[in-house]
Amino acid sequence: MEEERNMILNDKKDRENEANVCWVVSKGYIFGLLRLYEDWHSNGAQHDAIPIRHSLLRCLHKVTNSTAGRQAFMLHGGIRVLYESTQTCLLGKGLESLVDPSLQLMRKCLPTTPLPLTSDQSAYTFPLPGRSHTVPDIEPEADMRSEASDDDEEAEDNPKPDYDDDLETDLNKLRFRPDPDRPNELLPQYSRLCPELSHDFQAKELDLSSEPEEGSTASSSSSDDEAVLLNTSSFGSSRRDRRRTASHLKACDFHRDSSILSTSPSFRTMVREARGKAPPGQRGDELDDEEDAEESHHGTMIDTLLERHGVCIPHHEPRLYRAAAAKTKSIPGFSILAFPDFWGHLPPPGHEPMAPRKPNVQRQKVFEDVQRFLNPEGIIDQVVFDLEDSSLQCPSDSLRFYSKFECGNLRKAVQVRRYEYDLILNADANCNQHTQWFYFEVSNMVPGTPYRFNVINCEKSNSQFNYGMQPVLYSVREALEGRPHWVRSGTEICYYRNHYCPARGRRRTTFYTLTFTITFKHNEDVCYLAYHYPYTYSALKANLKLLQRSVDPTKVFFQQQVLCSTLAGNSCPMVTITACPASRSWRDMHQLRNRPCIVLTCRVHPGESNASWVMKGTLEFLCSSDPVAQSLREAFIFKIIPMLNPDGVINGTNRCDLNGEDLNRQWSKPDPVLSPTIYHTKGFLYYLNSIGRTPLVYCDYHGHSRKKNVFLYGCSLKETLWQSGSSVNTMGLKEDPGYRTIPKTLDSIAPAFSFNSCNYLVEKSRSSTARVVVWREMGVLRSYTMESTHNGCDQGIYKGLQTGTRELQEMGLKFCHSLLSLTKDMKALYSTRTINHNDLDHKSH
Repeated sequence: MEEERNMILNDKKDRENEANVCWVVSKGYIFGLLRLYEDWHSNGAQHDAIPIRHSLLRCLHKVTNSTAGRQAFMLHGGIRVLYESTQTCLLGKGLESLVDPSLQLMRKCLPTTPLPLTSDQSAYTFPLPGRSHTVPDIEPEADMRSEASDDDEEAEDNPKPDYDDDLETDLNKLRFRPDPDRPNELLPQYSRLCPELSHDFQAKELDLSSEPEEGSTASSSSSDDEAVLLNTSSFGSSRRDRRRTASHLKACDFHRDSSILSTSPSFRTMVREARGKAPPGQRGDELDDEEDAEESHHGTMIDTLLERHGVCIPHHEPRLYRAAAAKTKSIPGFSILAFPDFWGHLPPPGHEPMAPRKPNVQRQKVFEDVQRFLNPEGIIDQVVFDLEDSSLQCPSDSLRFYSKFECGNLRKAVQVRRYEYDLILNADANCNQHTQWFYFEVSNMVPGTPYRFNVINCEKSNSQFNYGMQPVLYSVREALEGRPHWVRSGTEICYYRNHYCPARGRRRTTFYTLTFTITFKHNEDVCYLAYHYPYTYSALKANLKLLQRSVDPTKVFFQQQVLCSTLAGNSCPMVTITACPASRSWRDMHQLRNRPCIVLTCRVHPGESNASWVMKGTLEFLCSSDPVAQSLREAFIFKIIPMLNPDGVINGTNRCDLNGEDLNRQWSKPDPVLSPTIYHTKGFLYYLNSIGRTPLVYCDYHGHSRKKNVFLYGCSLKETLWQSGSSVNTMGLKEDPGYRTIPKTLDSIAPAFSFNSCNYLVEKSRSSTARVVVWREMGVLRSYTMESTHNGCDQGIYKGLQTGTRELQEMGLKFCHSLLSLTKDMKALYSTRTINHNDLDHKSH
């Protein structure tokens, strides 16, 4: 009742304030306030006038809280008055206190500018079964809490959120275990995903003298053909440049890499079907004889490049990658590979420290934005790249952009100054939101010249880009010189609210700008910029093939199967890893079939590519000959689904699947048609429950954009009640504290892990996430989300360093090590020399 009364009083007060402002505007007082401020600035004794000028600014802030006030402020040139006065204030220390309130006022009053798009809807649409193909531009604004990862992502400057309002305090709901969402008759279909329980181990894999046959450990449901295009790689450029490119390449000396780079606007690799058929979305006409000869010549060139410039990258083979990519299905029908994905990546040799933040860098960037508004005649404002207009011709002296490849995301690039570009990201497929992830190619740069990039339609309210994080850059020229590295790059980085609004009708009123400056090293290089280290679906498929080849089938049971098909028709792979039995004796077979299951999933959110690098570390370790890996295989059966959202990853989305929904909010009742990967993963977990093999551990790998370190979220009934201040007496509640075992172990052995960042609270808004559903419905005590930072660490031996792929893969390895804490012989294993003591005690380094 009291709350309702306060709301009524506040509404009344707001109406009165609005009426007062309208009266002030009608009397011309805003014009008077601006003239007074201008006079005091020009004529007043500088330091004596500061309190008066602060008072005038406060008055202007008050009256510009309404639309009428802001319009009057603009009409009377308020932004120009404040901009010019602040330039003087910046020159004297005594006047600097006026700068920030003036800047805030200018930002508040800048008119909102629609994004230069014809539609807010994604450039990629996909027809969904049973739904209208068209999606309107005007949609209800999403609950912004759902844009966080598994749990709320708090800003750096507010690390301890108030969970109380969102915590589940109903003991009955916390204890309630709902019935399965499907009939038990549907569960036996998942028995095929437990091949280790029926395998007789009489095949050649137990014969030490025989070579494992290709596919001997592969599921019959996997139809990948490794031989596809293994020797037909080619570099391609846009069609209009092909003849020019071919003529240069014929005379090319491979020792002169600059010549190679200068002949093509893009080091992209064409993808073509093995049988001469173009994938969906590609042009259907046959190449003429001249183009066929050119393709053959380019294939020879690739072979030569790989021989002379390729480096050994563990678990990466370019031709196998291309074969996998040829089978990957995308909405636009990608026919180009990004060079970094094809060529491969090695971590740079040293650690990369967090970027120092230049004092007042955000202030400087906002001033430049205000200057753009005041002096539009100095703005070039020319579109140089448009994802939806392939015929666009860009000036010869501008940067060239491209993003139509797997995981790519850049919708439009606009040149605003000679060396400055506004970038607009593509919304997730079939919706008009979730713009954060980017990955694109850039070329035609001038070396040694600083280029400013402004990503102007970011959606998150804060970012680790404000706290030392940098985007990543890959240089083709550096790669050809033996340094194929994604490296952290960029200076003058900041992330702030801007004045842009949706192009049409959407309720969201705020976008954010990520701005950074890149100085390219080489002339006519081809570079790639990304939000974080890309990891494509094709990379996963190729990596699984290589892992399958690498294992000793007499020791390692490695079987790749297809969980299901995605909406776009891509396969969702599932991997089983365990140790082969020592013999076919009843005792050894019984031990195998009674090993506890550990279920790991990853990449439900496509923009969290760091999660895939952690999973890569896990997979490669579990397939290795390391004694700890062997012990884990002998103790457990690992069921791994390394990419829950293949379609989203392929098409460069940030958050959603092709259905426009966040798959990590579908676990309570997943749709078998629209969310097949979640539906069948949950069905598989139900099946394990039904045969008495409930997983010992479930962990879903994620990335976190607004916190540092790596940490776990789990589920605890008692801790949720304690944190919420519930009146429930928890003394009589029994809860196994084993959910803390893995986090405690990781805190001791994993340098990037932070135990203090973990929590085990069950929130109402997270009731449909994997972590909570698997805990509540399947009864898995150790059900986790593992969050890995996009930035770096603020503790341990990695303090002040950004995480790279080396550290992310190490985290995947360390997570495996932590599982030893669940085995009875943990002490015996750790007392041996399989793990160096100094590696475990990283906190003392």
